[in-house]
Amino acid sequence: MTDHRTGTREEWLAARLELLDAEKDHTRQGDELARRRRELPWVPIEKEYRFETDEGPASLADLFGGRSQLLVYHFMLGPDFTAGCPSCSAIADGFSGSVVHLLNHDVAFTAVSRAPLAKLQDYKRRMGWSFPWASSFESDFNNDFHVTHSEQEWESGAVEYNFRTADFRASESSPALIEIARGAGTDPVTFRKEGPGMSAFALEDGVVFHTYSAYGRGVDGLWGMYSWLDRAPLGRNEAGIWWRRHDEYDGG
Repeated sequence: MTDHRTGTREEWLAARLELLDAEKDHTRQGDELARRRRELPWVPIEKEYRFETDEGPASLADLFGGRSQLLVYHFMLGPDFTAGCPSCSAIADGFSGSVVHLLNHDVAFTAVSRAPLAKLQDYKRRMGWSFPWASSFESDFNNDFHVTHSEQEWESGAVEYNFRTADFRASESSPALIEIARGAGTDPVTFRKEGPGMSAFALEDGVVFHTYSAYGRGVDGLWGMYSWLDRAPLGRNEAGIWWRRHDEYDGG
């Protein structure tokens, strides 16, 4: 017999209608946040970034592919990794199906990582993904958007990430970080010098503008499985890092 509170259908419906009001408030709050994102000032990009793509060398403007908007996912796959971050990999499982819809709504999409293009292509084949993925190897792009942290930043204890400065050195001995770094074939320090995030850009009259970025739990909304788990009977029900790459589960 379950330990969870039970009730009649009528009791459930009354509670559900009360929750529905709260859900509608949450939706309206989300709409307001989206409006405020759109009202952020646009910052012109003055540096010339270069990327390697499946189609050859590209500028940031080239990544728009003729669209006026560009969404970038900052995927944690550094030059020294043997595989992509397991968390980024779980998030990226939802990308391929969305790209065609974005492209037909004037929005380009690409993941960007620091690993050389050949490593990205190999991992992309392993995962069976089809979304665009550009290499920023030997570019300042990741550093400038605060998803790659230098040795100097790390040792100084002043890593800029998620719009604040933090000392990440204490996390080096974290069992969770050790486990997830091992899953990417690297050590905790090398792993944590990369960070997840997303950035948005606009292109007008030949000028690229940075319009928005989010990091850490700011990308939760891109992680499709969490939207489902938040509606499951036991919710996220997490104890440590339980997720794996989709080809690493038993029977996967």
